[in-house]
Amino acid sequence: MNHDALVAEMRTLRDQVVGVTDTAVAAVDGLLIAADTEDAIDPNGLAALAAASLGLARRIAAAALRGPLRRTVTCSSGGYTAVYAVGETAILVVVGDEGMNVPQLHVEARSAVERIGAILLAPEPEPEPEPGPGAVPAPESAYDPEGVLG
Repeated sequence: MNHDALVAEMRTLRDQVVGVTDTAVAAVDGLLIAADTEDAIDPNGLAALAAASLGLARRIAAAALRGPLRRTVTCSSGGYTAVYAVGETAILVVVGDEGMNVPQLHVEARSAVERIGAILLAPEPEPEPEPGPGAVPAPESAYDPEGVLG
């Protein structure tokens, strides 16, 4: 998983939707994977509670026979918290103020969830191999015996 790409995707969602203040991605067991939250929010606690709320919401959706759960939204006096399922293994948590554009969030989150899912499943990029002992460093410029390159 590319952590930088994940955080960039979370920040893009914040930039696309008016009122989004914080985001986090966690495993469905509540373990935090990445967070872009203000200092006042405990991202580990947020991730754990959001995972629990999504688990309960999935059970409610199953009991109501309305198909698989896509999201759950909590509306409080100071704003909203939305939790989206990212496949079967992760969640996206979005926190917003009372001015958050919830319908726009649902539209933008649909594609963000797909991209986040792809990032989570992608292998970690391979690091550049370290030169072995006795390796000769590559020259800074190309070999140019004729002086053509200047």
